[in-house]
Amino acid sequence: MDCLSRFASRCDFSGASRSARTRARVASLPLLRFDRREPILEAILRRTHIVTVGGTQTIEVTLEPAHSGWRLDRALANAVPTLSRERLKALIRSGNLVSGDSPLRDPATKVRGDEHLQLTVPEPEPAHNEPQDIPLTIAFEDEHLLVVDKPAGLVVHPAAGNLDGTLVNALLYHCGGSLSGIGGVARPGIVHRIDKDTSGLLVVAKSDVAHEGLARQFAAHSIDRNYLAIVTGIPKTSSGTVDAPLARSAANRKKIAIVEGGRGKRAVTHWKLLERLRDASLVECSLETGRTHQVRVHMASIGHPLLGDPVYGRSKAHRDLLKSLGFQRQALHAAGLGFTHPVTKNRLSFSSGMPADMQELFNQLRV
Repeated sequence: MDCLSRFASRCDFSGASRSARTRARVASLPLLRFDRREPILEAILRRTHIVTVGGTQTIEVTLEPAHSGWRLDRALANAVPTLSRERLKALIRSGNLVSGDSPLRDPATKVRGDEHLQLTVPEPEPAHNEPQDIPLTIAFEDEHLLVVDKPAGLVVHPAAGNLDGTLVNALLYHCGGSLSGIGGVARPGIVHRIDKDTSGLLVVAKSDVAHEGLARQFAAHSIDRNYLAIVTGIPKTSSGTVDAPLARSAANRKKIAIVEGGRGKRAVTHWKLLERLRDASLVECSLETGRTHQVRVHMASIGHPLLGDPVYGRSKAHRDLLKSLGFQRQALHAAGLGFTHPVTKNRLSFSSGMPADMQELFNQLRV
């Protein structure tokens, strides 16, 4: 059994259904674990009634005795779980919640538990970025979120130098009218990023409640993220951990560096040797934290920079091979992603195999 088979064998595979709304070209990805979404609680359906006119929703809510003494925004978030508490606070302060004919504008108001309320949710404002028909590989999608297998070369978010042709532009086209809005704007919620020239899996929120729930998991470091990397040289041990804080380099603001003296943010990478190659190695990196360039800087710091890395690598050992293959990026792929669905609370885990360019490099380096 080769190293990639061993990597896959540690996972519990099962099938995954694909959204009927997928309009981009979709490739099949193996799904590690997936519990199908549970139905919405009948109690929630009993206490809410939703009417949609145009793009505006009117939600009639009946609070219950169990809500007595709760803050208004907390009770409303419990009754309307498809909207985040922060979004509900903004709607309340804007006068979009009424009791009878009277608007309720204070989210901290304590409720009795028998109120009949009417919440108006305006149609999300259009995003400033233009939708663009860019092919995407979708691993999973529902009304709350989607998981994308990003190709190398695709920038995640528009920024100076990359104002369009990004993942956000592609998602705006792909999702069409299915975005319920992040903070009232019809845009995908980017909760984490991977570098332009790194390929692999990332999760994107389609609604406020998903965005808020995923952001909490990233802040708590409860997201599982595993990378496959081809590094220069062969480590002396079969596994290890790099625990070294990272910050912008004082010498070069475009680079990230390991820093001391209380500077920077804590960064932890657990690595494992999967296969020895010709003056190179295939390693699996599991992230305890997710800092910019974390894997690239940490592996370089222990003397094993990623092959092809133009910033932290520049090894001469495989320069001719990289040139002959036209391999012009760091050999890094986000191969595994796991998280708790912020709405259904099911645990989802996904796996993505090496892309063709990195697989070809791996094959050429096998001893």
